[in-house]
Amino acid sequence: MIAPLRVVCVGGGLGAPTVMAGLRAHTPDITGLIGVTDSGRSTGKVRIALDVPAPGDIRNALTVLAEGDPVLTRLMAHRFDTDKSEDLNGMAFGNLFLAALTQQEGSFLRAVEEASRLLKLRGRVLPVTLYNTHLCAELADGSVVEEEVQVRGVGKAAITRILLKDDSVAATPGSVEAIEAADLITLGPGSLYTTVCACLLVPQIARAIANARGLVVYVANTTRQPGQTDGLSLSDHVRAVQDYLGGSGLDVALINSDTPPDHLRRHYAAQGLEYMEPTAIELETIRGLGVRPVAAPVIDKWSGPRDLWLKQDTIRHDAEHVARALVSLLDERRPALRAL
Repeated sequence: MIAPLRVVCVGGGLGAPTVMAGLRAHTPDITGLIGVTDSGRSTGKVRIALDVPAPGDIRNALTVLAEGDPVLTRLMAHRFDTDKSEDLNGMAFGNLFLAALTQQEGSFLRAVEEASRLLKLRGRVLPVTLYNTHLCAELADGSVVEEEVQVRGVGKAAITRILLKDDSVAATPGSVEAIEAADLITLGPGSLYTTVCACLLVPQIARAIANARGLVVYVANTTRQPGQTDGLSLSDHVRAVQDYLGGSGLDVALINSDTPPDHLRRHYAAQGLEYMEPTAIELETIRGLGVRPVAAPVIDKWSGPRDLWLKQDTIRHDAEHVARALVSLLDERRPALRAL
């Protein structure tokens, strides 16, 4: 019997969970390796009040892999709606739940493990680090901004480099081993600097991915993002990911080939999120970086814009289409292996 695919999905937000949601139909062995430097919205409030790593993206990943009581799964994603409390309005219950478990268990990792047990996960979720650190960025004008909400802020100079506020941030136990054992490691999709590359700032994580035996795939963003990637191209995105991997280790960039409808392009372009065309020149530039560009129809063209509660929406990826493209890449590489 062929062993199931071993997959590690690196990122956060709604991007990595989308990939995880698609791949769970192909394998039970998924590890979501999720960033913890978010500082906005309800996550930021919990971090300030309770001194824990950012729980929001962990919460999203847990609910995607949950196979337990659907009421508890829905409860994890529930946001309070009240005009009586500014702090409670919009707060995700799951963020409070993880913070409470951290206090009870004495460890953020134990909190995530207990939440995973209660939700009966098909797979595993790990934070990239247990350090309650913040993301910072050096800008083109020489200034430095601190905390993720400022790094992604609009109207500032271009980002030249991101870094963590604390030195010697270590990877969560078990994360490097998961990468080393994986048949497939996916990066993204998601905000280039505040999600994807932020995870690669943990040196042990970047080094493990760069040296991985498995296939390393960057699921490329579909649009530019104001405040982070204004003016950047697809190849610039790939170059940045490769840079934060130490200059090598990225095998494939999975790029959307299915042109979005005009009404979606116009809607997002009006907000500064311009669609990045996968032109022949761009694909050749990516090849020149030592990365194989693979174009496939991986977006959801039929769903309208989402209200993400103070978070920027974009053209989303389709979980099933992304998973199909990824499994196809693995089948090319390992013809004897077939997904469950």
